[in-house]
Amino acid sequence: PPASQNNEQGSTLRDLLTTTAGKLRLGSTDAGIAFAPVYSTGTASGKSGRTMPNILDDIIASVVENKIPPNRAPKINVKSEIKDEPKDDRKCIQDDCSKLYSDIQYSWICDKHVLWLRDHKNNNNWKLFKECWKQGRPVLVSGMHKKMNFSLWKAESISLDFGNQQADILNCKDSIISNTNVKEFWDGFEDVSKRQKIKNGETALLKLKDWPSGEDFKAMMPARYEDLLKSLPLPEYCSPEGKLNLASHLPGFFVRPDLGPRLCSAYGVAATKDHDIGTTNLHIEVSDVVNILVYVGIAKGNGVLSKSGVLKKFEEEDLDDLLRKRLKDSSELPGALWHIYAGKDADKIREFLQKIAKEQGLEVLPEHDPIRDQSWYVNKKLRQRLLEEYGVKTCTVIQFLGDAIILPAGALHQV
Repeated sequence: PPASQNNEQGSTLRDLLTTTAGKLRLGSTDAGIAFAPVYSTGTASGKSGRTMPNILDDIIASVVENKIPPNRAPKINVKSEIKDEPKDDRKCIQDDCSKLYSDIQYSWICDKHVLWLRDHKNNNNWKLFKECWKQGRPVLVSGMHKKMNFSLWKAESISLDFGNQQADILNCKDSIISNTNVKEFWDGFEDVSKRQKIKNGETALLKLKDWPSGEDFKAMMPARYEDLLKSLPLPEYCSPEGKLNLASHLPGFFVRPDLGPRLCSAYGVAATKDHDIGTTNLHIEVSDVVNILVYVGIAKGNGVLSKSGVLKKFEEEDLDDLLRKRLKDSSELPGALWHIYAGKDADKIREFLQKIAKEQGLEVLPEHDPIRDQSWYVNKKLRQRLLEEYGVKTCTVIQFLGDAIILPAGALHQV
């Protein structure tokens, strides 16, 4: 029946989505709404000229039409779920965690902005993760490599198995992409003398761009795919079959985002003269992301910083005391430096980068978005200015071998 005659339809999000999209799948051009939807194509009036309506427009129309009358309670009482939560969720979690989650090994890092789950084997981790995740904050889980078959992820192992493959390789210094043999990349992974040289004789900082990714990953590397899946942190959320993994349970008529997995491999900046560049520029992911550091290569050759030199570079960062303590632990192997920003700061960061571009005499076009275009690695000097001029603080995280960094969609980050 028309929506106006059926107050039950659309009273919950589940009802709304299933009834609307279900009818669209059956080919109905009138998805139970009391006024004409906006059609994606065509201008003809009357049913004969209609094409398949835009699902989002129909959903919005149904929501408008199915307003819940003030004298009738909704099926889901949202207030009852949140009425006991104080305004400062972060303070509440940090104050109460020691009592509520005494069986979980955890710490707070980055000025208590990031939750660090220290025991990847604890089956109750997801309960504390849930409280932190509701606030859209990053989470770090350490020790994931202890669950994995380490021999599968060594550079020489991947090169031996897949060296004859072709892939896009990005030169992080000048953003030039070339298609080349994967073996060439892996040969120089831990031997600087075998790395490409750029025009001034400097060693190139190369990155394999998402090779392989998604279905290609599963088809090309089935053993590694299975090893990764069985080793995912917080499987209730991160596993494709996880009961709290929303994307896995979306109805079939939704277009799902590319959830990977992807293998991201890059040389470290330790062998380059310019330490103000990154292997992943500042950007935003459209879905939640879990990034596990499965291997750290120790580069050898002229011009490479010693281990103590690398540690010194890390220590120059604005680090949390707990991260400094991890750096001094000989059993820990640091591999990647992350700078993370909350999604709410995106507009301030975008405005700041556009201002810096103008200062440097770069053309700033109206359609140019420095975050979407991934055109900036925000160095230490710029991070300090961002704090002083816009009040945006950088969350600095060192990712050690086996660390999983879990980021909510919308969080900005560079590596």
